[in-house]
Amino acid sequence: MTGKIIDGKAIAETIRQEITLEVEELTNQYGRPPGLAVVLVGEDPASQVYVRNKRGACQKAGIRSFDHNLPATLTQQELLNLLGELNANPHVDGILVQLPLPDHIDEGLVLESLNPRKDVDGFHPINVGKLVANRATLIACTPLGIIELLERTGVEIKGADTVVLGRSNIVGKPVALLLLHRHATITMCHTRTRALAEVTRRADVLIAAAGRPRLVTADMVKQGVVVIDVGVNRVDGKLVGDVDFESVVEKASAITPVPGGVGPMTITMLLRNTVTAFKDHQKA
Repeated sequence: MTGKIIDGKAIAETIRQEITLEVEELTNQYGRPPGLAVVLVGEDPASQVYVRNKRGACQKAGIRSFDHNLPATLTQQELLNLLGELNANPHVDGILVQLPLPDHIDEGLVLESLNPRKDVDGFHPINVGKLVANRATLIACTPLGIIELLERTGVEIKGADTVVLGRSNIVGKPVALLLLHRHATITMCHTRTRALAEVTRRADVLIAAAGRPRLVTADMVKQGVVVIDVGVNRVDGKLVGDVDFESVVEKASAITPVPGGVGPMTITMLLRNTVTAFKDHQKA
């Protein structure tokens, strides 16, 4: 059996069309579009690509983008001052600080300085706490995108034996909570888990987010598993996931490719969070 390929690019495009229509309606209703401030410090090539893609996605959706390209020599206090201005700007509904930041800037302090209601990355401790309590409105974009992929593909989450391979604050922990809130049975594991293959073979749904290229092989999954591969690793000039796609696809009932799976969903969920923040601000 060859697994069904979960086309993240196509699903993301469908959602972006929905968002574009909603943005048009909101702009007509409130007299302005949602606004997203994107802050880039330094000249990291990967970060520049990500930011450029985010800005382009905003433009296509009708979301106003406030761009701040800042030198790597920017002081921490200068960055905090800018974020204070963006927090107070009524036309800015979401603020995204592109990570990583230069070494001399305290990343945690910067994220905590954001207005939680404008934290469209969902990283502020208040938003993380709300996620734990199942009261979150702004949720980390990649985990939120994973849930959309599963739900729009018709995967049954309720009661599913779900294994999350990876424990990061950005993906592993939040996606485990999102699945738990949807009544999945969750096992979290990582690269130091003993007898890892025994754990992953129990999974009806496997979320691979360990950051190790081709870590998950066919002998580590059971027949009919649904696999969401979050990994993005460059091997010999080629992007590969945390899953050995060529072997695992033969056993999976559904699987995301790399690239073209989870990746397109992340920016799409950023747009959704910006719209969510905009609507929240209109209620205030």
